[in-house]
Amino acid sequence: AGQGREFEALKDYQPGMGRRMIDWKRSARHGRLLAREFRIEENNNIVLAIDSGRLMCEPVDGVPKVDRAVAAALLSAFIALKGGDMVSLFSFDGRPRVASGAVRGSASFAMIQKRAAEIDYSNEETNFTLALTTLAARLDRRALVIIFTDFVDPISAELMLRTVGRLTERHLVLFMMTRDVEVESLTDMPPLSGEDVARAVVAGGLLRERQVVIGRLRLLGAHVIEADHQRLGPALVERYLQFKREDLL
Repeated sequence: AGQGREFEALKDYQPGMGRRMIDWKRSARHGRLLAREFRIEENNNIVLAIDSGRLMCEPVDGVPKVDRAVAAALLSAFIALKGGDMVSLFSFDGRPRVASGAVRGSASFAMIQKRAAEIDYSNEETNFTLALTTLAARLDRRALVIIFTDFVDPISAELMLRTVGRLTERHLVLFMMTRDVEVESLTDMPPLSGEDVARAVVAGGLLRERQVVIGRLRLLGAHVIEADHQRLGPALVERYLQFKREDLL
């Protein structure tokens, strides 16, 4: 509390408050220590960008990744709208598909739900260059861009990396990805046969390549969350609230 950007009020300084919160001029005028109290800024622009391409339509624990992404996006949209921020929805595969305008207020959540229901499965390869360039052109102010996606190796993610570098120059970018528990389980299986060893080696290589891409995203200034499929929504909400507390939006 009291660590946002919008000035709200003056109050008596209490032990434990940071010295930077003290308003020295007004304290001298009133003859007692007064501290500035701030509130977390509202009206931030939150963009939920959901990849509905081929890789995102693969199931995790019986449910397609895109469905889990939509559920996490709706949870974060509800929290953001309740908190006074603006939310917009964007989906893409080989080309942009769904694009809602920015809305504000809890009453607008029904519209976000309706547009999210329009996101469909696709067997097309994701065109990150077209999608993210189109999205960047729609944004006329700084935004938190949350991208729900997946990738297999550095080669398939190369075009995405090129576009992300331009997006992070102006916006706060967060990638949300589901952990590939199936591949991780292959690396942990007891090597009972030569085939088990071969599968474990291939799976380990895929995981290492995935971490290479994640590392490059972070070097470009993007934030990355790789969460268990059951924790995707809560992990996103926690990071969103952390961004607000740290004044990054």
